[in-house]
Amino acid sequence: MMKGFRSFLLQGELIVIAVGLVVALAFNTLIKAFTASIVTPLVNAAEGSGSGAAGLGWTVNGQPIQVGAFIGAIVYFLIFMVVIYFALVVPYRTYMARRGSSVFGPPAPSKTCPECLSDDLPEAARKCRHCASALTT
Repeated sequence: MMKGFRSFLLQGELIVIAVGLVVALAFNTLIKAFTASIVTPLVNAAEGSGSGAAGLGWTVNGQPIQVGAFIGAIVYFLIFMVVIYFALVVPYRTYMARRGSSVFGPPAPSKTCPECLSDDLPEAARKCRHCASALTT
């Protein structure tokens, strides 16, 4: 049971999806900070409503433009991505390299079928997997 669970967790697609989800969540935080700290106050300032607050930035028509909060979100995003890279990506890439697979790296070289123009064929292929035509070279 544990061996099956381990193989499930170490599937290449699962790790790639998990890293993508974590990056998306961190990027979501960055976008929220940008809109809440810079865009919304600018819109409110153009409208002429709202109240000000202290922080790194400036005030336009009583609306604070909180550059400090946005810079903090950028720093958070960068630190978070460094941790994800060194805690998940590097160990998983090393593990998969020992198993003979390439993950999070450049794709394997491929060639194009002259008949159906499929470009995902391995370099060593002699026959197209899509149209079954013979490949030269």
